[in-house]
Amino acid sequence: MDFAFDARTEELRAKLLAFMDEYVYPAEAVVHEQRAGLDSPWRNVPVVEELKAEARRQGLWNLFLPDSGYGAGLTNLQYAPLAEIMGRSPQIAPTVTNCAAPDTGNMEVLAQFGDEAQRKQWLQPLLAGEIRSAFAMTEPEVASSDATNITTRIERDGDEYVITGRKWYISGAMHPDCAVFIVMGKTDPDGADIRRQQSMVLVPRDTPGVTIERAMRVFGYEDHYHGGHAEVVFDHARVPASHLIGEEGGGFAIAQARLGPGRIHHCMRLIGMAERAIELMCRRAVSRDAFGTALAQQGVVQNWIADARVAVEQLRLLVLKTAWMMDTVGNRGAHTEIQAIKIATPRTVVGILDRAIQLYGAGGVSQDFPLAELYAGARTLMIADGPDEVHQRSLARRELKKHL
Repeated sequence: MDFAFDARTEELRAKLLAFMDEYVYPAEAVVHEQRAGLDSPWRNVPVVEELKAEARRQGLWNLFLPDSGYGAGLTNLQYAPLAEIMGRSPQIAPTVTNCAAPDTGNMEVLAQFGDEAQRKQWLQPLLAGEIRSAFAMTEPEVASSDATNITTRIERDGDEYVITGRKWYISGAMHPDCAVFIVMGKTDPDGADIRRQQSMVLVPRDTPGVTIERAMRVFGYEDHYHGGHAEVVFDHARVPASHLIGEEGGGFAIAQARLGPGRIHHCMRLIGMAERAIELMCRRAVSRDAFGTALAQQGVVQNWIADARVAVEQLRLLVLKTAWMMDTVGNRGAHTEIQAIKIATPRTVVGILDRAIQLYGAGGVSQDFPLAELYAGARTLMIADGPDEVHQRSLARRELKKHL
């Protein structure tokens, strides 16, 4: 692979870096101030809406979608350095560029598997940033690390599907602009193939029988920039049969297709989070003295910074290789690499953020600096989109299979 960025990537990087400096970083403090005055903590604050308009004006919009008919038409390799830049301010940058989860994954599902009517009704408003969405798969009563465990039922009744079940940590569900859920449930719970029992349906949020039970916090944070996380009950919620995505029994395959790009996007942004942490560590180290010596002169601090730089360079190369493989041999061909970055990136970035927090002392765990919130987000990604242990198990099996 060629490690140099092509001309289009360099152009977009320059625009995005300038956008971050001029608009995003200054808005971080403003967001917190404006949110305090809102009647709903989940609604976008005025400065975010202003930045969305500016990002769209500058062409920094829907950069994640490789399909040029819907998005920027970038490859994974082209998008990787852009997602990294946005990861430096994950609370704002992905949202204002319309590149935030879970909408990104839902748009990819609709673009790839939705029919013309579904794309017109839901994909187009999502692409325009007019609505938000949620992806409902995880359940509180089962080990959702194994997606075949889900118990939510999607039953055919004439020209309708009836959805019954309970989901939780449904990202985006608290946002008042969330208009639709993509719900994964079982249409054939007794089917012989456990990976053909599941299907996905589109469920409008205002469907009778859909209840947002409560907001779920993440390490005490409400995750406003994700549109919050919710526990949601589907009590015999009915939708037209035309709301089925793809075919009955195709839900598991659609989920896997959705999660591959989602995993690498998370890892791209995590590298940006690590870069922000290193920058903050260096600023702190050169501005503070302890016991008569600048922190920057302390051997342990120097080791933290050096180790962090080495780790980030390693991770970036692995993520870029994975992006290149996804572009050249497809998601299936890059399966091992996707699992490798999903294992390595969150745990490494959590370690870097932990050292940065330590260096900042009390400030590191406060709301005055972004480190605590970055840490909560990075640590969560050791669970989200499949916990590390599931990926380790699968990766080990692939390695062992070569010798059996």
